[in-house]
Amino acid sequence: MRAAPNRTMWSAMTDRPSSAELMIELRDVYVTLGSQAGPVKILRGIDLEVPAGASASVVGPSGSGKSTLLAVIGGIERPTSGTVRVAGQDLAELDEDALAVFRGREIGILFQSFHLIPTMTALENVAVPIELQGRPGAFERAAHGLGEVGLGHRQNHYPGQLSGGEQQRVALARALANAPKLLLADEPTGNLDAATGREIEELIFRVQAERGMTLLLITHEAALAGRCTRRLRMSDGLLHESPLPAREVA
Repeated sequence: MRAAPNRTMWSAMTDRPSSAELMIELRDVYVTLGSQAGPVKILRGIDLEVPAGASASVVGPSGSGKSTLLAVIGGIERPTSGTVRVAGQDLAELDEDALAVFRGREIGILFQSFHLIPTMTALENVAVPIELQGRPGAFERAAHGLGEVGLGHRQNHYPGQLSGGEQQRVALARALANAPKLLLADEPTGNLDAATGREIEELIFRVQAERGMTLLLITHEAALAGRCTRRLRMSDGLLHESPLPAREVA
């Protein structure tokens, strides 16, 4: 007999949001991968609701399923079963081409490792997602975005000419290029020193507040997670809503 799915929602709150107010809505989501030893359940019955405009953090040990959860929400990975809705759209209803268009329009993703194109300038890197959406004035929009993250003076530099913090600012500008409703950040300060990480942290929360975006943040850092309005913990493919400990262990 299958155990009841893990419920991490607003159901205990009197002001539980309606579906129309939700940016992220997951119902009984499983991700199961095959292996030589047999099926491995990466996500095991995740239910999650995050209202539009909220910020939520997910902490937990390596291998607990955090990045897989983000990939499922971002439409990068399909769940084995369950329902994933983002901005009211059931992602299962979209084929790969439509999903790519939806993701480019509605979701910004910021990774730990920047993922900038090394042969393109900062300006060109930020312009790419705008051009892919077929929007006019890609380079003007990209220049504005770089100015927003404090890199207007570095727009003609290549990634190899930028510091780690500057590269992550370019990556953030790229993630925000199409004014997404949802920003997914996977360990955005993980490759940075403490001081630079705090600068990126401040930038992310400032832009999120100014734009009214929804933010889902994957992190090992308790202090960073604690800045979000919701704090979630993932363990062995299950998601729990609970207070953060004084010290989070990676």
